[in-house]
Amino acid sequence: MSDAQRAAAVTEDSAARVHVPERSAPGADPGIETHAPSAVGMAVEEVLVLDFGGQYSQLIARRIRECGVFSELLPHDIPLEKIVERAPKALVLSGGPASVYAEDAPVLRTELLALGIPVLGICYGMQLMAKELGGRVEQAPAGEFGRTELTLREGGGSLLEGLPESQQCWMSHRDTVFEPPPGFDALASSPESPVAAFEDSERGLYGIQFHPEVVHTPYGTEVLTRFLREIAGCRERWSAASVIDEQVAAIRAQVGEGRAICGLSGGVDSATAALLVHRALGERLTCVFVDHGMMRKDEATQVVESFRDRLGVSLVHVDAADRFLDRLAGVEDPEAKRKIIGEEFIRVFEEEAARVGDAGYLVQGTLYSDVIESGGDGREAATIKSHHNVGGLPEEMEMDLVEPLRKLFKDEVRAVAAELDLPGRFVWRQPFPGPGLAIRIVGGEVNRERLDILRDADAILQEEVRAADLYRELWQSFCVLPVVRSVGVQGDERSYAYPIVIRAVTSDDAMTADWARLPYDLLERASNRIINECPGVNRVTLDITSKPPGTIEWE
Repeated sequence: MSDAQRAAAVTEDSAARVHVPERSAPGADPGIETHAPSAVGMAVEEVLVLDFGGQYSQLIARRIRECGVFSELLPHDIPLEKIVERAPKALVLSGGPASVYAEDAPVLRTELLALGIPVLGICYGMQLMAKELGGRVEQAPAGEFGRTELTLREGGGSLLEGLPESQQCWMSHRDTVFEPPPGFDALASSPESPVAAFEDSERGLYGIQFHPEVVHTPYGTEVLTRFLREIAGCRERWSAASVIDEQVAAIRAQVGEGRAICGLSGGVDSATAALLVHRALGERLTCVFVDHGMMRKDEATQVVESFRDRLGVSLVHVDAADRFLDRLAGVEDPEAKRKIIGEEFIRVFEEEAARVGDAGYLVQGTLYSDVIESGGDGREAATIKSHHNVGGLPEEMEMDLVEPLRKLFKDEVRAVAAELDLPGRFVWRQPFPGPGLAIRIVGGEVNRERLDILRDADAILQEEVRAADLYRELWQSFCVLPVVRSVGVQGDERSYAYPIVIRAVTSDDAMTADWARLPYDLLERASNRIINECPGVNRVTLDITSKPPGTIEWE
């Protein structure tokens, strides 16, 4: 198994471990601090994870949050004064791909170890700690990658005490700590790591060579919980309910008596952001749902019924299908399609925003993964980016951003959405591209006939996936319509019709994805129904390409 495959397997398994703690007691401190311009900072217990480039760095922060403690991932070289300002309860030093002796390897500032708060080094973080404090770190005769046997020494010390003397863990390293620094006790070993864990409890410094954040380390959560609760003294205050309480207060403080507008797509991110702002502002929020005619079957109706009729959100429904299709006529190039749809969306949204008039704030469903992938670390103000929910709105709109989800991962957004009573079909809705079905019509222009065929085929696939109770197991499942025709036989006649391609993938974050092994009977039912119920289709195929080398979408 390659490193990429191991990483994909670990992150995919992690989705099943999401835990949302119970609601905080009345009067408890809020559970999140947001440093984006859309929120007001509030005092909170937090643990900062300093990122040295490890493939599991985001996962460390997620696991800590699952333990009920707010955690944020920051660059390892963030200025020391910014860390001191945050007054964290503890620091975690992540893993990384470099050797501690490489010329350009990230370095550890020893000032971080003298802040008077507990520090936990994981993998590369442990090796850096050992090297800087006088331990011996060298390349081992053989690396350790994957499941490894861990053996405790001297009872495991305060960090590992009470865990089985022999246990499995997940390793991913070649350099190894052979001797701990002066004043440290060795707590565990593995076949290629004489010192697989150490601690100096007097100074509150701890290191582990293995990765507690991955599901392949069975006692990893216990290790993190011990560090958070008993060593760092953190309390369980991070929950979906605490996020709602804190963000509602932050939105009210930011917007005051002003008005806000939100580009609602129907996806869980923009929907959750809209509900949070609606709870804070009520009728002073206006949502604009631009229906470009390329949504999934009945999706536009569901958005309007749920938000306007059930949830009472002020919603402007713009039926702009004709407008978009007129502009797409004769266009075959995929990038040109995307550009046209994006530009037209902006024009429609600007027109509706002007009708709202005095809206000075723009709501976006920006997630923490967007911030991390964009290189954001709290040092720069947020900007409106083309990959965000509202489709690339221009900065000259002169609106301040309200981004209540900016510090949340996708699974946390779903937990908040459920707490806000968002209908389940929105909470668990699979990701859908902004240009909609247009980018799933491949190799030809987008027109009503092809959209209707693809929309009906996709609806059939979704019905069968849901009937098999697999919808929530898949990251995405959808149909693609290549603009080619093939010969078939339907009844006693020769047909010359479109094929439909079924695409289904598993993933945790869409950075990597594997094709889903759908049951044969499901594929048979979907294929038969699509051919029988969708005029113009005579063939169904299955895409079994992973990402990489392919992408999830075709265009």
